[in-house]
Amino acid sequence: MRYAQGGGLTDAERAARERLRLQAVERFEGGQKNAEIAAELRISVRSVERWRRARREGGETGVLSKGSPGRPRLSEVQISRLERELERGPLVHGWADQRWTLARIKTLIGRLFHVSYTVEGTWQLLKRHGWSWQQPARRAIERDDSAVEVWKKETWPRVRASRRSAAPGWSSKMKPDSH
Repeated sequence: MRYAQGGGLTDAERAARERLRLQAVERFEGGQKNAEIAAELRISVRSVERWRRARREGGETGVLSKGSPGRPRLSEVQISRLERELERGPLVHGWADQRWTLARIKTLIGRLFHVSYTVEGTWQLLKRHGWSWQQPARRAIERDDSAVEVWKKETWPRVRASRRSAAPGWSSKMKPDSH
């Protein structure tokens, strides 16, 4: 069963759904038809068909809840190792710069533990363990801060002044009222 925006059932909702399945099983044994069961339990006929098939193929356990699909796939020991590896940095693991992206962390998890996560799953894993995203300040390596300061003090005022005088209806002598 799929849910919008990656959602799913809570444990309580899963238990309620399991109770519905067990009620449907009782009705199967009573000889009721799928449409009747669906109407009584206010569920789709399609769900009743699936549950009947699961009961036929797997017996009583075929209709029981299989638990949360979001079970953690990494143990606490593996999480600790992942944290140590992340602290070592991306360069140590073969990337050309010092940025951890979700795609890189996903790849690292695959390399270390042979477990496949989606990018979204990687983000959820990191969030659950207290990691937060950080966006690096993007600055050119060649940046010369002193040249930037000189440009701001000397060149920018001239550029700004020439733009003002070029604007129609404005003059450097005209100033808005300050009432």
